[in-house]
Amino acid sequence: MTKLPINIDYTDKIVIVTGAGGLICSTLAKAFAQSGAKVMALDINEEAVKKLAEEIKAEGFVCKGYKADVLDRNSLEEVHKQIIRDFGKCDILINGAGGNNPRATTSNEYHHEADESSKTFFDLETEGVDFVFRLNFQGTLLPTQVFARDMTEKKNGVILNISSMNAYTPLTKIPAYSSAKAGISIFTQWLAVHFAGSGIRCNAIAPGFLVSAQNKALLYNEDGSLTPRSEKILSGTPTGRFVDPKELIGAVLFLCDSKSASAVTGVVLPVDAGFSAYSGV
Repeated sequence: MTKLPINIDYTDKIVIVTGAGGLICSTLAKAFAQSGAKVMALDINEEAVKKLAEEIKAEGFVCKGYKADVLDRNSLEEVHKQIIRDFGKCDILINGAGGNNPRATTSNEYHHEADESSKTFFDLETEGVDFVFRLNFQGTLLPTQVFARDMTEKKNGVILNISSMNAYTPLTKIPAYSSAKAGISIFTQWLAVHFAGSGIRCNAIAPGFLVSAQNKALLYNEDGSLTPRSEKILSGTPTGRFVDPKELIGAVLFLCDSKSASAVTGVVLPVDAGFSAYSGV
């Protein structure tokens, strides 16, 4: 386990983390567990969350992994029942499931650069675009419908969504993902207003560029040098570096603490090494 950048007591809080099999949310799950929370790790990849839960329990903390499909309400409802039986009702929901799909990605940044072998804007597959929107938006809406009901009953709770730098300025090649994440930012504000009188706060973080197993080949060449896309990213980041997943922990633990952030709701907080603030000149 890592040394936490901020010490907040989440003892006995029931924290549900979707997308917990991924880099960002597995890191957040470990941080909440270290802070005393009982962590429920959800992912469609059951093997990944079971492994995560074992790692956390080996350190002396509480975590259980559940297979759940964030696009299937019945799946979520069944997991909800299991969690209530195993531990109790949800206090904090981390909506971390999301991602892009090659079927919704163009080959080139600019259409005029395309050739006969390129996948252009006009070749984007409807099914791929639909999947990206569903995974990111519906994959946040459905878990919130299922687990936030616990919070309305208790008149207390926190929802934290995962937005993106794409929500501020769309990245080239990935129109569906950029648009879906912009939707997450707006949805976060909508939820904050909708639940304002119910004792529920809702915020989001917008992570900067991280290096993961999924995108490493896009960011680094085989010899370890930066790819052209990485060079563009870092030239647009005033600190000149990528973000480490552990650097998200402080912001998340703060935003989810009802004492430290009691008046903070409807906020999308960039954790991006300065990317969103830099104009390039």
